[in-house]
Amino acid sequence: MKTFVTGATGFIGANIVRELLRDGREVRALVRPTSNLANLKGLDVEIWKGDILDTAGLRAGLKGCDVLYHAAADYRLWARNPDEMYRTNVGGTTAVLEAALESDISRVVYTSSVGTLGNSGDCIPGNEDTKVALSDMVGPYKRSKFLAEREAERFVALGLPIVIVNPSTPVGPWDLKPTPTGKIIVDFLKRRMPAYLDTGLNLIDVEDCARGHIQAEQKGQVGRKYILGNADLSLRDVFTMLAAITGIPAPKVRLPYAPVLMAAWLNEGVSRISGREPLIPLSGVQMAAHHMYFDSGRAVCELGLQHSSVKGALERAVEWFVANGYV
Repeated sequence: MKTFVTGATGFIGANIVRELLRDGREVRALVRPTSNLANLKGLDVEIWKGDILDTAGLRAGLKGCDVLYHAAADYRLWARNPDEMYRTNVGGTTAVLEAALESDISRVVYTSSVGTLGNSGDCIPGNEDTKVALSDMVGPYKRSKFLAEREAERFVALGLPIVIVNPSTPVGPWDLKPTPTGKIIVDFLKRRMPAYLDTGLNLIDVEDCARGHIQAEQKGQVGRKYILGNADLSLRDVFTMLAAITGIPAPKVRLPYAPVLMAAWLNEGVSRISGREPLIPLSGVQMAAHHMYFDSGRAVCELGLQHSSVKGALERAVEWFVANGYV
């Protein structure tokens, strides 16, 4: 039997595919006709061309598969048309899970995000049970992923055996686009980070994150959420690690929040007219107002989630970006 993976060409998805192949699993990867297949080059996977909004096509793709990993998502801090994010993240999740419900699928692992979870923002780590509401979500990405997670819960109630995982901030190789976090690393390598904001995030080696997905399939409780995270670090800590890895000086100037927020609002207005991605994404600045720290204890205890060195993951990310011409 095969394992079906959506989002297989993306950062987390490509690492999930590699972990599955290491386990000797057969993989069928859903890709769009226009997808960049660089992350799957040389891998022994079956390519299934289709669209996550096409339920009928998804049903055909799921035939002969017994496990589904739904890792596809539109992860951007800015979009000129936010409806695109809702269409992919909410509508796509609904279509994929409808197809799975109508197929012979024994387990679904749904990739959500810690962005959908509650967090006080005051350096106290949030967990899977921290209270949260849609009104707490900043920006269309978080709101769309929050609503998509509610869809996953609805399908659990309909009898679909879904385990939900909430990755924090993965770092490592195969960050093709790159993700917003990967872009921070690339900008640092290009010496485009003269200053920083006082914020924090939870980092995890992307390989540990991918392995956590497989552990969720094998050990996770249906309907239960698991944070796939590791180390809570300030942004200054991250830059200090990158400086130690690369020899590039870490930024020393801490910017005050208010003027950066004002600049982001102005940038947003210009981008809506020009259609060009803002240099300072408003959603990113608004998120940076809080330290997004999380407790992954449940995944460690129940799944056996591994915690490899975050510095090692940053080293591999730097090596990959340099080797692939990003710098």
